[in-house]
Amino acid sequence: MAQEMAGQGPFAEYLRHFDSLIGDRRTGRTFGAIVRGIINAGSLVCQQIAAHSAELSVVKEGAQRIIRFAKGKSTKRSLVDAEHLTAALCERGVAQLSESETDDLWLIADPSDLRKPYASEMPDLMQVKDLDGKLVPGYRTLNVLGVTPGRRGILYHRLFSSVAEDFDSEPLEVQRGLKEVSQAVQPLKERMAVSWIVDRGFDDVAVWRTIWEQEEHVVCRVFHTERLVEYQAADGEWEEGDLVAAQQHLRPMASAQTEIVVRRGRQPKAKRQKVTVEIRSCPLRLAYDTHVRREGDGQKVCRDIWLVEVEILRSTLKPWLLITDWPVEDAESAVRIFRMYRQRWAVEDSFKFTKGVLGWEEVQLLDLEGIRTLLALAWVAAGFLYELGVTLEWEEVRLLARLGGWAERKDNPPGKIVLTRGLRRLMDMLMTQAFLEQYRKEHGALPPRIAEWIGEPPPKDL
Repeated sequence: MAQEMAGQGPFAEYLRHFDSLIGDRRTGRTFGAIVRGIINAGSLVCQQIAAHSAELSVVKEGAQRIIRFAKGKSTKRSLVDAEHLTAALCERGVAQLSESETDDLWLIADPSDLRKPYASEMPDLMQVKDLDGKLVPGYRTLNVLGVTPGRRGILYHRLFSSVAEDFDSEPLEVQRGLKEVSQAVQPLKERMAVSWIVDRGFDDVAVWRTIWEQEEHVVCRVFHTERLVEYQAADGEWEEGDLVAAQQHLRPMASAQTEIVVRRGRQPKAKRQKVTVEIRSCPLRLAYDTHVRREGDGQKVCRDIWLVEVEILRSTLKPWLLITDWPVEDAESAVRIFRMYRQRWAVEDSFKFTKGVLGWEEVQLLDLEGIRTLLALAWVAAGFLYELGVTLEWEEVRLLARLGGWAERKDNPPGKIVLTRGLRRLMDMLMTQAFLEQYRKEHGALPPRIAEWIGEPPPKDL
């Protein structure tokens, strides 16, 4: 099926996981060609994908073949839409994560925007913010990565628009993601503690409530400092107030060092450098209704949580203010929470990598389901690149890194961009070989000067 056009090796093995979705050989070949084309082109423009695919570059209307595939017009006997591709990615991700021997699974949720500032004819465009905070046309996505030491797995992806017919509300989209991921990782819960590590957009009691009902943990950056809680005063008595008041009762817990992109002192711009952080915490009590944003009557419950403040010394960044249900009562537990949220920052690089290196925002299909399918195909490509990035002991990976310009030095592992560059060069070679072979079949031989240029004997009749 899909692997027939992929050759042998890690890429072919990766694509085999999607064979259950493929209903015929042609669809399988096209699927593999599109995924390779996305990686090689670094774009979701169908013409670019086709031009950088060894198979699609030598057929007529290769770009139209991709469009028909994404819109489902040529895949009636297959299940290669966004929903099924994402489910297969999740299954693959859980399998990868299950191989880790750790007792912790961290779930990183990210609501990335797909911006189309110059689009006018694309369907169901909503308003999203660009990097300057201005409203532009686009779509929203919700993505979840599972993380264990040395492994990452794509567990959820969904593109949605507030003006689409199938849209209910953004909070319901988030609830859907929380529940589907929790169900997917259920087998891992037997030996792993599951923690959601989320940013300020998830500072929502309804989100935390669902996570706690699923017997999972949360580390969330605070947005609503006006949230009412109970905090413990100096005399040990519990008092009611907002999080700003609770900050006055934070106690020093630990110091830690890390590398982070930050601007310090008089530095003109941010750069990756070592910094020292100070971590403080205090216990809180949070009262909430179990049926917040649900129909019917719930009950009032009280949850013990902790407020954690992380200050990056001598930097221009404001302190991180975090809420967690993990106890933070000593230096070890404080540093653990810091590292958990620090991991979220690292994973953000993966999302930026996917959007930038694979050209998320270049998608142009005039059909919402087609856009969703093509974006899911980009995540299929990203899944392979993520797996490459955590298996650097492979000889194949080291070769790709060198093709990408990596110089092997101590404490200098190749990054995903370097690996992708090497993979693209290798795929360029394969595409060129396929194109030249097709030309020979059609014309008998290459033009004499081209043949001479690549060291091939000229045709005998010349």
